[in-house]
Amino acid sequence: MASIKYSQVSKGMVIVGEDGQLYSIVDLHLNTPGNWRAILQLKLKNLKTGAVTQSRVRPEEKVEQAYLDKREMQYLYQEGEDYVFMDSETYDQIHLNKQWLGDQYQYIKENDKAQVVFYEGNPISLELPATVELVVKHTEPALKGATASAQKKPAILETGLQIDVPPFIAIGDVLQVDTRTGEYLGRGK
Repeated sequence: MASIKYSQVSKGMVIVGEDGQLYSIVDLHLNTPGNWRAILQLKLKNLKTGAVTQSRVRPEEKVEQAYLDKREMQYLYQEGEDYVFMDSETYDQIHLNKQWLGDQYQYIKENDKAQVVFYEGNPISLELPATVELVVKHTEPALKGATASAQKKPAILETGLQIDVPPFIAIGDVLQVDTRTGEYLGRGK
């Protein structure tokens, strides 16, 4: 960790709060009202809880910058409630609990790659690609006379993820899914 002035922080940077928690800077605005002291307004996202808070600080105050280590890892298999990932360079394996992954486990399948972010040797987050391709395992047959824009139907994908898809989608189709929103984007390759 390194101490820097708040005037040196930027969007996307990760800092250590006074409570010892890690915060990502979502937004910042420097307010310099005439002959008064400047105030820096920060919008911070707690990396552990996901809560977004507002903070007002002086630009000359100091804060600890957190250095994060991003490693490309490959998802190997599920073992009970744990998902086993392997570092692509060192071949070290780590177990990430299903609860720790949140709903992200629904977007990964065996041999997929993802970025695991570490802080002081401990995994703190998983960064998936923006889109993934998943196979439809179950959906209702197409409705006759239904147009693609008029209706949607539920589909269950190979990872267990359930999304709404156009009526022409069939079992076995490969779909592109947005990992941030869980929405159907189109057919895959």
